[in-house]
Amino acid sequence: MKFNIMTLFPDMIKQGLGSSIIGKAQEKNLIEIDTINIRDYAYNKHKQVDDYPYGGGAGMVMQPEPIYEAYKSVTSKLSNKPRVIYLTPQGKTFNQEMAMELSKEEELIFLCGHYEGIDERVIDMIVTDEVSIGDYILTGGELAVMVMVDAISRLIPNVLSNGVSATTESFDDNLLEYPQYTRPAVFMDKKVPDILLSGHHKNIDQWRREQSLIRTYNKRPDLLEKAELSEKDKKTIDKYCKL
Repeated sequence: MKFNIMTLFPDMIKQGLGSSIIGKAQEKNLIEIDTINIRDYAYNKHKQVDDYPYGGGAGMVMQPEPIYEAYKSVTSKLSNKPRVIYLTPQGKTFNQEMAMELSKEEELIFLCGHYEGIDERVIDMIVTDEVSIGDYILTGGELAVMVMVDAISRLIPNVLSNGVSATTESFDDNLLEYPQYTRPAVFMDKKVPDILLSGHHKNIDQWRREQSLIRTYNKRPDLLEKAELSEKDKKTIDKYCKL
């Protein structure tokens, strides 16, 4: 999969996504991340890409021409036009379901805004999806893009060394992940639950499912409304949660 990221700060993207699992995925050619510097497409000698907003107001607005030219530099090489995702607080909230959907695309284009925003005309012309990572304001779209690329990349085959990991983590089935433990078996008088040391995999799986249900009920009960619960799951919730 290829991620094309249009930004004013390409080094920020490269540094943020150049290490750990995402960096290794690039080395293995499982994913490709290409940064397009919007400033390279400015029409003036000072490479200015913003100007004062019509109608007055604080701050500066990114001009449409450099963004559109940057977009054309990507799409002119392609037979099909990929989805263009603009990171904005006004967008649909990013979640695991959206990450799964986007992970099935062969190529994506991301547009990182900055300053007070982007000229609306170029948004109307090229953007297919407006996405937010939460109800708060960042100085630019770069951090939000890195969050999305990380979440999407983890769902691409072979990016994670353990292929099961992506399907057993929080939000995969609208449940939070069960508690995890490792050595030592006793830490400051706190023991690992005996069942995890039993070697009985069926009982361990059942315990983990119960813990996921209990944890979700206690921490994110809103998720249970979308989760597919069996009759056994519902009995677990009634037994352990509704006391």
